[in-house]
Amino acid sequence: MAAAARVLNITAAAIAQQIHTLERELGVPLIVRVGRTVRMTEEGSRILDRARELARDFADLRSVANDGTIAGELRLGACTTALTGIMPEILARMVGKFPHINVYIRPGYSAQLYTAVESGELDAAFVLQAPYVLPKTCAWQLLREEPLIVLAPKHLGHRDPHDLLANEPLIRYDRNQWGGRQADEYLRKVGITPRERFELNALNAIAVMVDRGLGVSLVPDWAPPWPEGLQLARLPLPGPSLPRRIGVIWSRASVHMRLVTVLLKESTAGAG
Repeated sequence: MAAAARVLNITAAAIAQQIHTLERELGVPLIVRVGRTVRMTEEGSRILDRARELARDFADLRSVANDGTIAGELRLGACTTALTGIMPEILARMVGKFPHINVYIRPGYSAQLYTAVESGELDAAFVLQAPYVLPKTCAWQLLREEPLIVLAPKHLGHRDPHDLLANEPLIRYDRNQWGGRQADEYLRKVGITPRERFELNALNAIAVMVDRGLGVSLVPDWAPPWPEGLQLARLPLPGPSLPRRIGVIWSRASVHMRLVTVLLKESTAGAG
């Protein structure tokens, strides 16, 4: 209650009065005191999501009414490496120029985020390029290409990448995910049957496992930050391979298209 009062620059008593007024209008209790704390009632939890939607809608109305101001809430998704890699810099520039934009961020796998954008749950998402043609309601823009590399302990960096993949234990990038499938396709293409030891969809964790001598890996050369203090060799492949492509997908029908346009402009400025 006190935190809400500070954000709204009013007293805690005023916050309590507004909640009591809302409870009278709805005819149900929304909060209950337990000792020195306040918790939400079951009735309050049932209307919470709808209340958040109403707050977002009000922000959108404010943006429309003040046509010269870029404002409102942008609902974004991001796959793991984009969330910690390219996305923070883009968002920093965007909110620096347009401080009235609020951003909701949902982490997730690329396939899940594509579905959320297509259904209208999200306005846009930073994702891997889909291995299928997008519906006409959506668009996609490339931001970064990440070639496959062999990741090995530093003391093995003098060896041939194919030799490492064929003879050292492999920490496999999860084949159930889009990025991992590209690595699997490359191994099939060059005829290497690796000695698999682990399989996971967590690139930072793979880097740490390689550093600890648990094996080598075939992964995209993802955007920093990487875990600090690791002694790794990042070896390019001797032949051509399809890079992992990261970009932004958005819904052409989004009601927040002005905000999406701002995001796309800043994303292009930050690509590389």
